[in-house]
This record gives sequence, structure tokens and C-alpha cells, in this order.
Amino acid sequence: MADKVKEVAIEEADRLKHLTTDAARSGAYLYPIRGIAYFLSHRSLWKPLTTKLAPSMTLGLGITTFMFVFTYLPQAAVMAFTNGPLAALTASLLVLSESSTLFTILSKTFLIDDALIDTFDGVLLSKNTTDLVSEGRQVKAGGDPIAKLGKLVKRPLQKFSPKAMIRYLMYLPLNFIPVVGTVIFVLLQGKRTGPVLHTRYFELKKWNRDQQEKHIEQYRGAYTGFGVAAVLLELVPLASIFFAFTNTVGAALWAADIEKQHITREGTAPRLREQAKKAE
Repeated sequence: MADKVKEVAIEEADRLKHLTTDAARSGAYLYPIRGIAYFLSHRSLWKPLTTKLAPSMTLGLGITTFMFVFTYLPQAAVMAFTNGPLAALTASLLVLSESSTLFTILSKTFLIDDALIDTFDGVLLSKNTTDLVSEGRQVKAGGDPIAKLGKLVKRPLQKFSPKAMIRYLMYLPLNFIPVVGTVIFVLLQGKRTGPVLHTRYFELKKWNRDQQEKHIEQYRGAYTGFGVAAVLLELVPLASIFFAFTNTVGAALWAADIEKQHITREGTAPRLREQAKKAE
């Protein structure tokens, strides 16, 4: 039995090693950083955030304060037995992660869902992928990318899923393992978060579940690297609302690059080929 457990542990360690290597090689972890730079340099993308900033900041501050006041000391006390002198640090990271998760669930469900959709679509328009955006909403003529956004045809970005919370709670005890446990926890959260940030892209592509899973599996390392970077940014207290938007920008930039690579490989975009045939 002990040998079997050891074998499984070695296999999982190898899988994690390969996943981490693929994530590093992909460079997708840079897209959240690119998202920050792109967002800051394109003022037209600020509007969806500014309209939701006050209520989101209030919600984030309230959640973070509540979690530190009522949950930090009990968790630090427990971690003192497992993490020793690192208990204060790991407990702080755990509370920040918990606060971030609660904020993400509540804000994306009740406050910023529409704003994130507008941000994602606005970035795609700014990157000249109008055909893709028009699959999910009306696109107006003229103006800046956000001003061009018309009525939504489809509403993609997934609302809170109970499975996501159950999975999060299952992973939470990993934080009681000194250092390594917290790293694994962040990796697992990133593995889930990466694909979630492309939910809008999958909807615009009209991919079914099988197509989505095939694509995600093909770029599993890249999505994990992207997700880990996004998760770490959204752990920053109070600034998580800002990074929720910049991560969305980064996800849209990545989607636009994928589309450009697809067009390059195919020679001409499928929709343009159809229009050409009709014109003939």
C-alpha cells in the first residue's frame, strides 16, 4: 500500500512539474501584466471600471476587513502548529485568498459582470477583431471601442458556480502545509481560473463543451500560467477590483492573438471567405 501511495505521489509530482514547465515556456503568464499596461494606456477602457469603482471598493474593503477581524487569528493559531514562524505570513495569504474569492463571487455575480463583458469586447474591437465581437453583440459605427458596443446578443461570463466554491474549499487545507501547500493551492486555483477568464471568448467562438475542453487541454500549461498570474494579482487587498479588469484585458489580448494566429494559419478568416464567396 505504501509503495502504491508513493507511486501515485511521484506521478502527480511529475504531472505538476510538466505543467509548470509548459506554463513557463508558453509565456501566457505575461498577459495579465500586458493587460495592466494596455488598460492604463487606453483611457477608453476605463469607463466600465469607473462606473463600478465606488460600490466595488466598498464591497472589497468590507469583505477584507471582516475576514481579517474574524478569521485571521483563529487560522494563524492553527497554522502556528504546522507552519511555525511562517504562520503569520501563510495565515495572511490564506485570508487574502479567502477574501479575494468572496469578493470575486459577489462582485462578478451582482456588480461587475456587465462591465467585464464590455471591457473584454472593447479590447477585441481595439485589436480589430470586430467579426468575432459581432457574434455576441451589436457593434456600432464610429467612436472609441467602448462607444461602439451595442446591445448584447448573448450573455456569457459565467455566474458563480457552486462547484467552484466546493473545489475551493477542498483545496483550502493545502495552506496548512508550510510553503509547498500554499504554492500548490495557488497553482490549482490558477489552473481553474485561466480557462474561466476565456469564457467570453469561447462563447463568441460558439464552441460547445467538447471543443472548449479540447482547446483548454491543448494549452493547459499556458492557461495555468495565465491563471496563476491572474490569481496572484487579485490577491492584492483593495486593488483586486482593478486587477479583475486588467486580467480581463489580458485575457482579451490573448484571445485576439489566438485569432490572429488562426487567420495567419488559415490564410483568410472563415467569415471573410464566406463573404467573398457570396460576392462572387
